[in-house]
Amino acid sequence: MKRRQRLAAIVAGAATAAVAALGAGFLLSPNAGAQDDVSAQAQALWTNPDTQAARWVAANPNDSRAAMIRDRIAETPAGNWFTRHNPSTIKADVESVVAAASADGAAPIMVVYNIPNRDCGGHSGGGAPDHQSYRQWVDQFAAGLSGPAYIVLEPDTLPHNCANESERQQINQSLTHAVQAIKNAESQAKVYIDIGHSNWLAPATAAQRLRDAGVQYADGFALNTSNYRTTEESSAYAQQIQNIIGSDKGAVIDTSRNGNGPAGDEWCDPAGRAIGDFPTTSTGVNGVDAFLWVKLPGEADGCAGSAGQFIPDLAYQLASNAGSDWPGDVEPTDPVTDPTSDDPTSDEPTTGGPGETDCTVHIEVVSSWDSGWQGKVSMTSDQAVNGWTVSWTWPGSQSVTSSWNTQLSTSGSTVTAKDVGWNASVAAGQTKELFGFVASGPAAGMEVAC
Repeated sequence: MKRRQRLAAIVAGAATAAVAALGAGFLLSPNAGAQDDVSAQAQALWTNPDTQAARWVAANPNDSRAAMIRDRIAETPAGNWFTRHNPSTIKADVESVVAAASADGAAPIMVVYNIPNRDCGGHSGGGAPDHQSYRQWVDQFAAGLSGPAYIVLEPDTLPHNCANESERQQINQSLTHAVQAIKNAESQAKVYIDIGHSNWLAPATAAQRLRDAGVQYADGFALNTSNYRTTEESSAYAQQIQNIIGSDKGAVIDTSRNGNGPAGDEWCDPAGRAIGDFPTTSTGVNGVDAFLWVKLPGEADGCAGSAGQFIPDLAYQLASNAGSDWPGDVEPTDPVTDPTSDDPTSDEPTTGGPGETDCTVHIEVVSSWDSGWQGKVSMTSDQAVNGWTVSWTWPGSQSVTSSWNTQLSTSGSTVTAKDVGWNASVAAGQTKELFGFVASGPAAGMEVAC
C-alpha cells in the first residue's frame, strides 16, 4: 500500500512575530566584505517556536524525554502546514509565518495542502470544496508571501490514482495555477510539486505527471514527504526524473524520519525509525536543492494517534534512534540569567567583542556529506556582549565555501567572522547561535576562546 496519512492539524499562523524584521534582500546576497573565496550564502531555514513539539517541551520540562525532543526536534526547522480551507484568513496566516521567519533572518518551510479530495478521502482527507474555490484560496496564500520560502505543493496528489481523467485534468490545472500564482506573487519563493517517493511511481510516470501539472513553471519537485525512503535512494530517484524533465528542475527531499530507512512496506507510524539529515539548503548532492523536514517528527501518521497528533513517545523514539553521533545534534540553549550584582553597571554590555570576559565559541557540525559539511557557530559569555568578532584556525584542509548571518573572511586557514548588526548582542550567561556556514574538507567541531 503506497498511501500515507498526512498531517491533519495545522500550525499555520501560530508563530509570534519577532520584534524587528530583517530585509529579505540580505538573505540571498553574498556576505558584505566577504573574500573572493567565499561564495554566495546558503539559505538559513526557520524554526517555528510554537510547534506541537515545542509546546509539549515547554509544558513538560521535567519529563525524561523533554531534553531529547527539545534538542533534536523542537529546535530543528520543519514544515508549516496550511491545510484549512479558510479563504478569509489564509493571507493573514501566511503573513504571520513569513514575518516571524524574516525577523529571525530565515526562510520558512511551507506546505500547501488543501486540494479537493486530498489523500483520496483517507485519514487526512478534506481540502477545498471545489477547484475554483481552491484556486481562489491559493491566490490569497500567495498574496501573503514576502521574501524567501521553500514551498512544497500538495503532498501525494500527483502519485495517487483515485482521480478519473476529468478529475486529473482539474488537478493539473489547479497545481499549475498554484505554481504560477505563488511565483508571480513572490519571486524569492521556491516551489516544489510533490511527486511521492522513490518506491511509488516509475521515474517516467513521475516525470509525465509533473509535466502535466506545470513543473516547467516551478523550481522543481518534492520527494519523500512524510515517508521513510533513504536520502541516497531518493537522490538517485530524483536524478532519474531530472534526466527526463531536465536538470534545471531541482529536488527537495524530506529527511525528517528517514534516518533508518523504511520498515518494509509499513508506512503508518512504523517502529524503529529515526530522524534523518538535518535540514539544509547546501546538500552537496547534485540536483538536490535542499534536505527539508517537511513532516514534523512525533506527529502521527494516523495509527499511533490521529493524523497530526503529537505523540511524545514517537518523537522521543525517532530522536533517540538517530544515535549519539547524529550530525544535527545541538547543545541545549542555556536560559538568559539576570545579573545579580549590586553594581549598577553590571548589566551594561561590553562593546567591540567580549574582551577579557570568560567567553567560549563553539563550532559544531550540523550535517556532513562526501565533499563537505555544514556547521554552526555559537557563543557563551559570562558577560553581556554587544558586537562580536570571532576567529579560529582550521586544524587541516577545511575551507568555508559559504556562510550566512555574518561578515566572514579567510586568510589561509584562519577564519574571521563579524556580526551583521541585528545579531550583535549576546546576553550574559546565554549560549547563542551566531551564524552558520558550509565548508569543504573533513568535518571539524571545536571550541575556542573568544
